[in-house]
Amino acid sequence: MTTATRDLAGLTARIAEIAPGLRVETGPGATGPYAYDASNYRVLPRAVAFPRTADDVVAVLRACREAGVPVTARGGGTSMAGNAVGLGVVLDFSRYMNRILDIDVEACTARVEAGAVLDALRGATALHGLDFGPDPSSHSRCTLGGMIGNDACGNRSVRDGRTSGHVEALEIVTADGVRAVADHSGLRAAEPGDAEAVRRVARLESGLRRLVEDNLALIRTELGRIPRQVSGFQLHHLLPENGFDLARALVGTEGTCAVVTAATVRLVATAQASTLLTLGYEDVVEAAEDVPEILRWSPSAVEGMDEAIVATMRVRRGPDSVTGLPEGRAWLYVELEGDDQVAVNARAAELLDALKARGRMTGGRVVESPAERRSLWRVREDGAGLAARLVDGGESWPGWEDAAVAPENLAAYLRDFRKLLASHELTGVLYGHFGAGCVHVRIDFDLATETGRAVMRRFLTEAAALVVEHGGTLSGEHGDGRARSELLEVMYSHRMIAAFAAFKKTFDPDGLLNPGVIVDPAPLDADLALRELPLLETTFGFPHDEDGFAGAVRRCVGVGRCRSDSGGVMCPSYRATGEENDSTRGRARMLQEMVRGEAVTDGWRSTEVKDALDLCLSCKACSSDCPVGVDMATYKAEFLHQHYKGRLRPRSHYSLGWLPRTSALAGYAARPVNALLRGPVGKLLTRLGGVTTKRRIPAFASRRTLRTTLRAARTGEQAKAVLFVDSFTRAFRPEVAGAASRVLADAGIPCAPQDGLCCGLTWVSTGQLNVARKIMARTVAALDDDGDDRPIIVAEPSCAAALKRDVPELLGTEAAQRVASRVQTFTGALADLADQDWSPPPLPQNVVLQTHCHEYATFKGRRPADLLRRLGVRGVDEAEGCCGLAGNFGFEAEHYDTSMAVADLALRPRIDHLDGRTVVADGFSCATQIDHLAGDRDIRALHLAELLDPAADRTGETS
Repeated sequence: MTTATRDLAGLTARIAEIAPGLRVETGPGATGPYAYDASNYRVLPRAVAFPRTADDVVAVLRACREAGVPVTARGGGTSMAGNAVGLGVVLDFSRYMNRILDIDVEACTARVEAGAVLDALRGATALHGLDFGPDPSSHSRCTLGGMIGNDACGNRSVRDGRTSGHVEALEIVTADGVRAVADHSGLRAAEPGDAEAVRRVARLESGLRRLVEDNLALIRTELGRIPRQVSGFQLHHLLPENGFDLARALVGTEGTCAVVTAATVRLVATAQASTLLTLGYEDVVEAAEDVPEILRWSPSAVEGMDEAIVATMRVRRGPDSVTGLPEGRAWLYVELEGDDQVAVNARAAELLDALKARGRMTGGRVVESPAERRSLWRVREDGAGLAARLVDGGESWPGWEDAAVAPENLAAYLRDFRKLLASHELTGVLYGHFGAGCVHVRIDFDLATETGRAVMRRFLTEAAALVVEHGGTLSGEHGDGRARSELLEVMYSHRMIAAFAAFKKTFDPDGLLNPGVIVDPAPLDADLALRELPLLETTFGFPHDEDGFAGAVRRCVGVGRCRSDSGGVMCPSYRATGEENDSTRGRARMLQEMVRGEAVTDGWRSTEVKDALDLCLSCKACSSDCPVGVDMATYKAEFLHQHYKGRLRPRSHYSLGWLPRTSALAGYAARPVNALLRGPVGKLLTRLGGVTTKRRIPAFASRRTLRTTLRAARTGEQAKAVLFVDSFTRAFRPEVAGAASRVLADAGIPCAPQDGLCCGLTWVSTGQLNVARKIMARTVAALDDDGDDRPIIVAEPSCAAALKRDVPELLGTEAAQRVASRVQTFTGALADLADQDWSPPPLPQNVVLQTHCHEYATFKGRRPADLLRRLGVRGVDEAEGCCGLAGNFGFEAEHYDTSMAVADLALRPRIDHLDGRTVVADGFSCATQIDHLAGDRDIRALHLAELLDPAADRTGETS
């Protein structure tokens, strides 16, 4: 046992002694994901603790102080400056200390724990017509503790300013483990009866008052100059004229002075009326020139964005994902609010006329559609991720992503900043809070080489001088962190730097709270995560990533959208467990650790990485929902292929991975096979195959049934398309193939059925890629025969997705690309190819819809919900998220409970409250999960083809 190991064991033992039951985890499988946030840095902690109470925090701080071990507090881990990584113990507040403790409607305040997610607070306060003003783009996963740590602002900071302006009181634990409360008039012990705590707190406050008294002129002249001056410590809140407001002074200290456990925050009234304008410009400088005029109209938001982000969004999520933008290469979003919608609309029209008269806009419009507004704000909110990996595959990085100037200086600053970029031969993607003068930019630094890092250092030093020259600040809301703390001496005098140091020392004399940040900073180019790595030999080609697998997993830059509880589908396992390691980000970070080869040393054989990937449902939602396009399903397939190469696999890889072959054989004797599986032998075979016995095994259909069904659906017309009869449809629901054939013919797309082929999906999802390639090659050869260019329509969405994406990426041939380009889902075929005058049979007024995750991720802009509405279904209640079965995942014995927990998130509540509505689910997995959830109730999910089938019996249906 090494000294470090003994020391760590001693520390964890001491924590367990002080706080029995406190969860503390060590080892690379636990600490690897916490070595990163959303910045450029990697700092591997010794341990991660998950406190449930403030007393747990006290225990950790006291034990760490005794051992001389640093402590870093962490919320959602979305810091872009490196504020949330540390080499000692990381406190993850988001896991358990995430409650909303109280909402006082009359006082317009809320008391929340540090790990509470902003959207959870906003959802709770919205019921009372209240809101928390600051709204960072990461609102779906950032925590209040993190927002307090870096004094976050957000898209509506023109109206609501910074978090510090909304904090009433902070409940903190000091470096020596004393609980205290900081408010607008100072500091007091949390437990007045604890004489020792009262004495320590009084001594601390006395020291702070002396510090302020000794530096009055300095603080008054250097701090609080512009609205977004977040860099350094906000000591001006301690001035006599500001009432010694220690609560606000501690906001933005980035966990370097005390650990915040809870906060009382002020709420604002929700606007009664609002409208959004989108304004187009030739470039961001032209847009910035109009900002001072726009501010005269008292907007709630003025956000800027350049064309690269929009182009990336359209490629990643489809051309219809961004609508409502006028012509231009850069845009401003301007939001106006008020009490009366008519008055707000009139102001918007007047503003638009005023800006047209100025002559800088290329176009402008008021966005009327709520759906368009949502899509536009989604583009802006995903800016950091979208800018990280652009359409051309280029990578960009933070580091200078948060500078701010006074809004009236913004255009001049941007003009000079772009010249600075060009002088270093760098390119930046610009966006941000233009109304507050805060510019976010991701830059194509080369962080992997010494030469590139030297360029970054020179650039950052000159950029700091430039923003100071324009009267600005290094950071406008993200904090200084590891990225900019070293540069504070460019912005502040030596006396102010000394005052900052004295402020921290008063709170943290041993320097154990988030060391290396703001005071005694680490070099800005130390601990950078990126470095040159050898190319790994893989089976998937990863054609969109320059460095192959290493470049693919590097797509994750930590923005953490996968940690959202709502919106989109990603990430079902995180939503079910709440564990960082079960998020797309956590898994990507573990794969990055594997590629790096330091903490995780056994490469593809790593059990820690296998465990991190274990609960990934391979739903592919991340490939669409993740702003940088992480595709964890593909990464997992590659890892499983490499991990089990030449080794015995889990039993379910054989029983479920080879299902297309076994089901084809079962089709020749379906009746006796089904009878066997329903009895005791079936239970035994299920257990032997690693399959859960809590589910019914779907009944196999006979080959004769399929032949009869397809024969009956023939129309005699010349086929305009190929109907690909996939393995699941052939084996378990041939009636879907018949219905699809009839509907397509009725819609003017007669098809020729193609049976006996397979997409290879089950071998891909279980990581048996060599077999998958053979299956796929045979399928491609059959479908690409004689130059056939007819559309290939696939009723099963998961098989369509495999043919569309997995086949070309695994085979890498022109033939595979040709086949993939022809593939359509059933929904897509009707949306794109149906006769214009086609109308379906009478449909129900309301349906519950479960969209297959692979269809959601792969076939953007061609969703069943849109088609159903277009065909006249008034109410489409879509279960937002994964069904939980996810192919083989939910049938595997060890994954059953997670599968059902995922179903509980969205699907089960709808099945339990159907109220007579029809259920539609095209995916076989989705339909099987619905059948399982229904139990003995007479509920069966229909494929869209069955719903639209002109030959279906509609007796009793409401149209």
